[in-house]
Amino acid sequence: MANDLTSLLGEGVILDPVAVENRKQALKTLANALAEQTRLDTRDIFDAVMERERLGSTGVGEGVAIPHARIEKLPQPVGGFVRLDGGVDFDAVDDRPCDLIFMLIAPVGSGADHLRALAQVSRTLRQPDIREALRQAETAQDIQRILCPEAASVSAA
Repeated sequence: MANDLTSLLGEGVILDPVAVENRKQALKTLANALAEQTRLDTRDIFDAVMERERLGSTGVGEGVAIPHARIEKLPQPVGGFVRLDGGVDFDAVDDRPCDLIFMLIAPVGSGADHLRALAQVSRTLRQPDIREALRQAETAQDIQRILCPEAASVSAA
């Protein structure tokens, strides 16, 4: 399913909506959760993502940011998602604050896989109905049903 992010979030994390003060806090929140899930070092993830942010904003517009980086010792691309209560400045292309944050980390040597995963996340979050549903979601489980409908239908069966 084109809009299904189960392949990235199955080994990753979806957090309950959270309030943060700024972009750094949002990135640190996701880096911590992904580090715990992948058993990687939080600092390695956070530093790699911050380095990528310095190259140019990952705020893609419509309140969406897709911070990403390549990490050593990671077997496959993994994602983490959080909806922020109130957006934070990501220097987005449309200057809007971002409240839907999808962090993608991928292995260092995964050029094509990394780009495919980024494109998949972008295609999904570009859809107005999905963004609206994510903004209405109250829990991580609600968010999972929206972003991972394949996993939800399997667990319901």
